[in-house]
Amino acid sequence: MTMDLLLLSNSTLPGEPFFQWPRSYVASFLRDRKRIAFVPFAATDEMLDTYVERVRPILEEMGWETIGLNQEKDPVKALDACDAVAVGGGNSFLLLRALYRTGLLKAITNKVRGGMPYLGWSAGSNVACPTIMTTNDMPIAEPPSLKALHLVPFQINPHYTEATIPGHGGESRDQRIAEFLAVNPRMQVVGLREGSLLHVSGGRMTLHGRDMQVFRLGTPVTTVAAGSVMHPDLRPVTDR
Repeated sequence: MTMDLLLLSNSTLPGEPFFQWPRSYVASFLRDRKRIAFVPFAATDEMLDTYVERVRPILEEMGWETIGLNQEKDPVKALDACDAVAVGGGNSFLLLRALYRTGLLKAITNKVRGGMPYLGWSAGSNVACPTIMTTNDMPIAEPPSLKALHLVPFQINPHYTEATIPGHGGESRDQRIAEFLAVNPRMQVVGLREGSLLHVSGGRMTLHGRDMQVFRLGTPVTTVAAGSVMHPDLRPVTDR
């Protein structure tokens, strides 16, 4: 069975209400589902319930019941009773640690590979990759491994920008991605701009929102236009 993924760079654009820009995409993606398992573990422990209550009215407004997996005694069993899974943004290291601790890493992988729709934003998109090594987050917690769900074969850098801050001596996003590729030469990295998402379905992947950058070791950065259709390994589809 083919997987169905909606991977967002971010949930909210500056000046807009929470989760405004992706609503139409999410509504279409989850249109025939009823119960959504929400994974809030990218938030710190004291903020988990608050995160669920922030997301719940957004999803319920679009017609779905929201099950906060942090509030379930057995989150893996609760996942089994849902029609789709949504993994929220926050800190990727906290999120991945919790996925290992709860058994959800394996459970989500199996469910999504079996056809359960997967919605992720920011950290939730990071963990859909082979690893979380291209996150922007500070490693405030230590997961057992940096290996993640591996639902797509490439890495995502969410909130991507090539901009630099005048007078700031730290590395740019492009420099950090180049460092990753120097150590992981077989990987590919997608720079996914804010206001953008990737929809993976039927063995194909479509970019919505804005253009994205694709980084490979030893080759120039490739710009992919919004609306482009690719294979999940980032090769262009030519038989449309």
